[in-house]
Amino acid sequence: MSRLYGDQHRDLQDAFSTRALADRIEKIACRTDFDEESKAFIEARDMFFLATVDHHGRPTVSYKGGDPGFVKIIDSTTLVFPSYDGNGMFLSMGNAALNKEVGMLFLSFERPHRIRVQGTASISRDDPMKSRYYQEADLVVRVKLHELWQNCPRYIHRYDKVRPSRYVPREATETPLAEWKRVDAVQDVLSARDAAKAQALGTIGAEEWLNKVKSGDPTA
Repeated sequence: MSRLYGDQHRDLQDAFSTRALADRIEKIACRTDFDEESKAFIEARDMFFLATVDHHGRPTVSYKGGDPGFVKIIDSTTLVFPSYDGNGMFLSMGNAALNKEVGMLFLSFERPHRIRVQGTASISRDDPMKSRYYQEADLVVRVKLHELWQNCPRYIHRYDKVRPSRYVPREATETPLAEWKRVDAVQDVLSARDAAKAQALGTIGAEEWLNKVKSGDPTA
């Protein structure tokens, strides 16, 4: 019995004569635990993509970024990451709270490589990892591993990292307010904390912020 493939996959594998290849890849590459190699690769990433499913059954994918090490493997089947301040929509976290099955894609653009992770997520506001590692996180997410496997990296384009985001929470550094929270059109719906920070910095127009984004301004 395959852990990965259903009838819909088998139909396409048979159509393209890849069933035997797919079975061999699953046998060789699919794991149900984090080994030292996958742990080292995942914990060295500064970003990943998170796939979740909403209350209508619609999938969505989001980018999650931080400093290397913000995703932690705490045992052979458990992965942990923080949910930092975002746009207040909580789409991914709300989805994962309802539909706990999630997918994660970890990529290296400098040395093309990628690992997929499938698991079951649990979300907490008072996880002990929050006080230890993720002081500015709104939530801490634990993912119980189902499967992980390495994918062919041939279509990963090579990119060089220019600079880390200045918005990633770091020790002994005050995290700046997101620049879009200074836009005048959102001042009446910000939290009291963010509204006070925006007023202290001075509000800006939406066009000014968009011009920063388009110009590649690192403060945008």
